[in-house]
Amino acid sequence: MAVDGKATEGVAGGASSSSSEVASTENAMHWYVLKITSNREKSIRDNLLRRIRQEGLEQFFGEILIPTEKVVENKNGKKKVVEHKLYPGYLMVQMILNDDTWYIVRTTGGVGDFTGSAGKPTPMQDHEIARMLQKQEQKQESAAPAMKIEFAVGDIVKIKEGTFEGFEGPIDSIDEANGKINVLVEIFGRSTPVELEYWQAERP
Repeated sequence: MAVDGKATEGVAGGASSSSSEVASTENAMHWYVLKITSNREKSIRDNLLRRIRQEGLEQFFGEILIPTEKVVENKNGKKKVVEHKLYPGYLMVQMILNDDTWYIVRTTGGVGDFTGSAGKPTPMQDHEIARMLQKQEQKQESAAPAMKIEFAVGDIVKIKEGTFEGFEGPIDSIDEANGKINVLVEIFGRSTPVELEYWQAERP
């Protein structure tokens, strides 16, 4: 599972519990969602892991995740693979909720609150967990990173490079897998589709 840093790293491995205690602990764990300061997800997660170990509460925590996806961005004609967070400003925590675990989570810098109703932490439903993990795994198992194309079919764009530089027209189709778009331009009085790399076009 791809995550920011080592987000699949669980903390339970550091606990010194009997096998029966570990089994009962894992059965009692639930997934919770934390609202945290955006753009600080990794440092907040690392700080939380550190505090859990310092307090010896590893047996009450499982995985702490920052789900991410890899996308291809193009800057100045150069393609670069970058990781984007699927849920900016949120952290997924697998844990047993009690007074000690609630306190250590809520007093970690950058953590806002648990999501839930009336201020009470609410565990994620099974179908929500399955959807979250499935989406994460699908992003990781993709043969190639998705292209980040910030256009939509029908958008009017201007061709900024190539044979048809300066022509304008609507986008007829988008091929995200290959990072290409088809733009309809008028040539000799006829609307003709022109295939471009997505970065060869811009908004007029």
